[in-house]
Amino acid sequence: MSLYRDEAIVIRTYKLGEADRIVVLFTKGRGKVRAVAKGVRKTTSRFGARLEPTSHVGLQLYEGRNLDTITQAETLDHFRAIRDDLERIGRASSLLEAVDHITEEREPNARLYTMLVGALRALAADDHPLIVPGFFWKLLALEGLSPMVDACVVCGAEDELCAFALDDGGVVCVEHRRGVRLAPEAITLLQLILGGRLGVALAQPVGPATTEVEHLATLALEFHLERRLKSVGVLDRG
Repeated sequence: MSLYRDEAIVIRTYKLGEADRIVVLFTKGRGKVRAVAKGVRKTTSRFGARLEPTSHVGLQLYEGRNLDTITQAETLDHFRAIRDDLERIGRASSLLEAVDHITEEREPNARLYTMLVGALRALAADDHPLIVPGFFWKLLALEGLSPMVDACVVCGAEDELCAFALDDGGVVCVEHRRGVRLAPEAITLLQLILGGRLGVALAQPVGPATTEVEHLATLALEFHLERRLKSVGVLDRG
């Protein structure tokens, strides 16, 4: 076995035996990794509290055939503001679940790792309802599934855009209306997010258009994953 160091976000955990726990990590250098934290459920464990979902940690691990073994864990960020707020916990859980479902084990993706850390930091600083949908849209774009939002995906018209067609992967005009209806303000938010201006989108007043974009982002990601996101149940699907 080889020893290595990496940093990671804890995605989820589950029990193993009487005292151990399997920790699913999204690491900076190796992608998604499953590792055993031995004795972590004992009250005398040195790093049990450091390996909770959403934690940003620096780790030392032994590489195994199926499961790696965590030998050291250092907290880089607890994201305490998230853990102390039920609403933020729900939003953070949606981020983690999305990454868990869209990634394969041991496939490095440094850009996605940076996106996830950034989204958690943003959520800890400001519980804005567009942070999670913004992440979902960026995640789809990273997967090569960026929707067409500046013109009708059917005919290319730039005026009278009024809906989003999941099957076609973009917005549609009045003439080709189908799919999920969207207000003009919601389409503007989509254009800002996918045009690399998420900061401008976050500065817009929260209103019905925000809810539309949030709802649509979940639908679009679930459409791609071909499964529902369980953690989104704590949020308003619209």
